[in-house]
Amino acid sequence: MNDLIHYQNIDSLGRAYRTHELSPIEVINHFLKRINEIDSQLKSYAAIMSDSAKKSAEELTKELESGVDRGPLHGIPIAVKDLCYTKGVETMGGTAVLQDFVPSFDSTVVNKLRDSGAIILGKLNLTEGAMGGYNPKRQVPRNPWNHNKWAGSSSSGSGAATAMGLCAGSLGSDTGGSIRFPSAACGIVGLKPTYGRVSRYGVLDLAESLDHVGPMTRSVIDAALVLQAIAGHDESDPTTLRSDPLDLLEIRDTDLSGVSLGYDRDYASNEVDEELAALVRDSLDVFESLGANIKPVSMPNIDEFLPAWKTICSAEAYNAHKEFFPDRREEYGPWFREWLETGYSVTANDYIEASKVRSACNGLVRKAMGEVDALICPTTMSFPHYVDDSINYGPMDDRRGTSFQRFTAPYDYNGYPTVSVPCGFSSEGMPGSLQVVGKPLEESTICKIANAYEDATEWSSHHPPE
Repeated sequence: MNDLIHYQNIDSLGRAYRTHELSPIEVINHFLKRINEIDSQLKSYAAIMSDSAKKSAEELTKELESGVDRGPLHGIPIAVKDLCYTKGVETMGGTAVLQDFVPSFDSTVVNKLRDSGAIILGKLNLTEGAMGGYNPKRQVPRNPWNHNKWAGSSSSGSGAATAMGLCAGSLGSDTGGSIRFPSAACGIVGLKPTYGRVSRYGVLDLAESLDHVGPMTRSVIDAALVLQAIAGHDESDPTTLRSDPLDLLEIRDTDLSGVSLGYDRDYASNEVDEELAALVRDSLDVFESLGANIKPVSMPNIDEFLPAWKTICSAEAYNAHKEFFPDRREEYGPWFREWLETGYSVTANDYIEASKVRSACNGLVRKAMGEVDALICPTTMSFPHYVDDSINYGPMDDRRGTSFQRFTAPYDYNGYPTVSVPCGFSSEGMPGSLQVVGKPLEESTICKIANAYEDATEWSSHHPPE
């Protein structure tokens, strides 16, 4: 087991701690050694918090030895996207304008992780401002399955590090797909919670009305365990909800009898890479074998609602960066600079009209999902594409149009929870991903569905080549 510590799930590491097969000290030393050996090529970490991680591991090992057990995350190595404030450690958000920013306190999610016994390994790289391209002063994380392919945006470091076993799990954020894109691209599980389920206090904004913080892990159960730790009402974030905890017993039940799953073949297939669309269609047979009832649903033409996302997100991004932009515009990379310029030009009427489009989309999606427990669709339109520095560091690239957000942005619009899970591989060996979309605060339901699928297939057991 010791040779493969880095690919042990949170669940299994916890069991090894409690049977004294492993200790948090051993595990943290193993992960830090692995990061030192591998990450110079993967470039997933913006900052490695070695000293504090070792200190925490020693304290948490002593606690276990004395009979103190903080729960499932006790001694578990977690890394966080570099949007999350960490006391005394730079929080740069992928930018140059914040390269010297050192928070004086932990974000609520980091504080909750620490309270649960998790050990923070470090901060993970991301696209500038959590949007598209990278700032020239920041490194670009590589896709562990193929370093020349897209690692997703914006939580690319979280996806790469988690897939490659450089942490047991991570936190990402999602405004238009940024938990789900890198989870899909890197072959891991990404859980975007209901808007308001997780506090955003002490997390740098991209677009306040769209931003979500959530787990990225190598199994559905692990994602549920992390979400359980970070969720809950926070007086410092008025958008947070008072909600019941996840039902972990329900999630572990792989019998889907009585569960209704909606599927719209046109929505899930039109203009989607055929290999990927076929993998998602194949999943329906698996779900039916587990007892689920597949029901045809009629989704609206999502693509016509997507341009409004650009208006809303860019305007809110400008608002988040108005302390620095436009006065320090030249310190931004070409991609994000253009995004902020777009937001700067948005008028009040533009924003109002875009918000109407958002509301209309929300109403139609709510109607389409009215008679089912969850919706099944791809996470992305295609497998990861080739990238290079001209794309990573270059200006905004509109070649993809807006349709690539068909399966992500609508659920940032309405704040519905989603979980993305590996569902196979392309003929070139790149991971594919399906998405389970649920109703507000129904994370237990969608995680049960995704966990049952994961348990019935082999896809989540695959790891990138060493």
